[in-house]
Amino acid sequence: MDSQYQPERIEIAIQAAWEKDATFAATPTPDEREKFYCLSMFPYPSGRLHMGHVRNYAIGDVISRYQRMLGKNVLQPMGWDAFGLPAENAAMQNKVSPAKWTEENLSYMRTQLKRLGFAYDWDREIATCRPDYYRWEQWLFTRLLRKGLVYKKNAEVNWDPVDQTVLANEQVVDGRGWRSGAVVERREISQWFLKITAYADELLDGLDKLDGWPEAVRTMQRNWIGRSEGVELEFDAPGELPALKVFTTRPDTLMGVSYVAVAAGHPLALKAAEDQPELAEFLRVCQQTETSEASLSTMEKLGMSLGLSVTHPISGKAIPVWVANFVLMGYGTGAVMAVPGHDERDHEFALKYELPIHQVIAPTDGSALDIQQGAFVGKGVLVASGDFTGLSSAAAFDVIANALAERGKGGKTINYRLRDWGISRQRYWGAPIPVIHCSKCGAVPVPDEDLPVVLPAEVELDGAGSPLRQIKDFYETTCPACGEPAERETDTFDTFVQSSWYYARYACPHNDSAMLDQEANYWLPVDQYIGGVEHAILHLLYARFFHKLMRDEGLLNSGEPFKDLLTQGMVLKDGSKMSKSKGNTVDPEALIARYGADTVRLFVMFAAPPEQSLEWSDAAVEGSFRFLKRLWKLAAEHLETDAPPALKVDELNDAQRTLRRQIHATILKVSDDVGRRHTFNTAIAAVMELVNNLGRFKDDSDAGRAVVREGLEATVRLLAPIVPHICQALWQALGHQQAVIDAHWPVADESALKRDSLQLVVQVNGKLRGKISVASGAEGDEVKAIALADSNVSRFIDGKTVRKVILVPGKLVNIVI
Repeated sequence: MDSQYQPERIEIAIQAAWEKDATFAATPTPDEREKFYCLSMFPYPSGRLHMGHVRNYAIGDVISRYQRMLGKNVLQPMGWDAFGLPAENAAMQNKVSPAKWTEENLSYMRTQLKRLGFAYDWDREIATCRPDYYRWEQWLFTRLLRKGLVYKKNAEVNWDPVDQTVLANEQVVDGRGWRSGAVVERREISQWFLKITAYADELLDGLDKLDGWPEAVRTMQRNWIGRSEGVELEFDAPGELPALKVFTTRPDTLMGVSYVAVAAGHPLALKAAEDQPELAEFLRVCQQTETSEASLSTMEKLGMSLGLSVTHPISGKAIPVWVANFVLMGYGTGAVMAVPGHDERDHEFALKYELPIHQVIAPTDGSALDIQQGAFVGKGVLVASGDFTGLSSAAAFDVIANALAERGKGGKTINYRLRDWGISRQRYWGAPIPVIHCSKCGAVPVPDEDLPVVLPAEVELDGAGSPLRQIKDFYETTCPACGEPAERETDTFDTFVQSSWYYARYACPHNDSAMLDQEANYWLPVDQYIGGVEHAILHLLYARFFHKLMRDEGLLNSGEPFKDLLTQGMVLKDGSKMSKSKGNTVDPEALIARYGADTVRLFVMFAAPPEQSLEWSDAAVEGSFRFLKRLWKLAAEHLETDAPPALKVDELNDAQRTLRRQIHATILKVSDDVGRRHTFNTAIAAVMELVNNLGRFKDDSDAGRAVVREGLEATVRLLAPIVPHICQALWQALGHQQAVIDAHWPVADESALKRDSLQLVVQVNGKLRGKISVASGAEGDEVKAIALADSNVSRFIDGKTVRKVILVPGKLVNIVI
């Protein structure tokens, strides 16, 4: 064995052996080992790994390797979330097609991941931009279309007039498109939707069963789904206009309505604007407002009277109708009843436009309040509410709902904050939506035999809309139903569609005749999923939805995709998230070249618990490297002499038993830290302490060297999931032929943990006054007597009256004087 630790030479040789032997290839063994599917969220192939990637994938790799050492059949795959707008932008900047740019990046990043030694089954690699992958989401889409779970309708969106595309709320910055800088418009265009609301109750109820998920993530999903019980009611409109419908969770405030607000796209607003130029201009301005809830909550509330009133369903009073920029057509009915006395937003709007503010709820404690100064949003007792005065808010809910139902003006209903998922994107670099538009037959799904609808690879991008609209060879086709000339859909899928089912395709990536097969039922659900908490809502919710869609199509027999979820924190430097714009990034490749992959892995696992942010430290990286060199040196020095004889536990002296107890206490702690708690940092700290103890232990006897050998072999196995290269090299040097990943995880010897004697602290009136050593099986009265007789303790109790002696077994004795 070399006396010097040479990470690059060791790591490259071991990685080559892993690849040659297909060490991490996973195959189903239904009748033998328990399966374990570990998955980290796949990356976008941006070109280079960053330290956030390294941390995420190191966590997953440690868990995967640990589970394999427990004897489980482990699957850990890797792939690429390869569609998206960044590839289009890079293609325009570099004068290269998105496909070529993506494949080059993908190849480079694959090499980087391999250099880090991650235990992936690379034979299962997928890339979402390849037709053999997206063919199957196109296939599923056609099934959902026939089931009525897909539909097309006009919807309000953020529209970039320069890039000619819909923008996500996150892509609108200060009212402008993030790429073009153009003023974003609120436009109504035809969009394809997946009916996720049909699964709202199941998605909500299923969260209660996901006890392996962080509660914070489950709470965010509950809030996003937003199930609320309330009342839908109607305000009659004048003339031939349809009644105005609103939903409220606070029917107890109904008698305090002083105006109704509608969206700029509401039929009442559009009708009123026909002969009011000023109103028409206001509606146009509203169309340039962002549609995100965050922006709506912070922007200035603006409105204008429509010049018409609707009728209150209970009192019969005329209620003025206003158009307001904070109401969206895509949310609920596009209209809200405004109760300024009991809603802060309505109050702000009423003060601005001098609208009436009525108090109809009073605090239950009878305290006075000035409703003109601020809204009272709590529940209480109804006042100034006609026949409902005196009722509690809770009682009024049912009474008012029944009163509306008797009048035919409304009733109880359940509403959801969740909206159907708009999956259309007017971009090129995405999976084509498999629909053909025929003037006679309407929207016709592409037949199975014509799938996949392949995205043209060689295109010229100018940033103005999708080039698919300009490629006649792509969009000109014939209707599969009637044979007449027709046009292919030119919108592409939202990239969240691809990332909503990739975890399942890993089970059978080479199946060219089915979306999924029985391997999916063997491997799923994913036992451990790892990724950033920023994906808590959209990605994780869409994946749960897609899993249920695939189940209901007969493709899966499980109801949830991910059993356990770990959300890792960010990697920070100088207190800020690493980013190119801040110039505070750290290149993983440079670190690997200098210290080796194991040092990088050790640092990211040791620096912080996985759920917390990790603060970068150059000194800590150097410290991790020094520890690995110290471990290597310890093993090398031990191996300079012949192998010790077999360990004879019964013949050990006290010092040898003490070291062996430390070895097995470390095994016990690390097993719990890694397996149950996922506190890898404390597991590493425990092993470092053991290595220090092994290094300090000076005993060249056969028994002493046998205990050290046991400690070294335990150390190597405990660290093998974290620093696999050095541990494989040391495991071989210690005389083992098998790979360390196939060695059994060490199990603590309970007999080694037993002590012949215990050291207890002795307190007098709660203050430390001495320490005593007692036999581990000593009776309580004997322990108390030894404590009272201790020379250090006796100095503090002589001449005093001992009132009580309290024994905490195994820990301390407290003498009360």
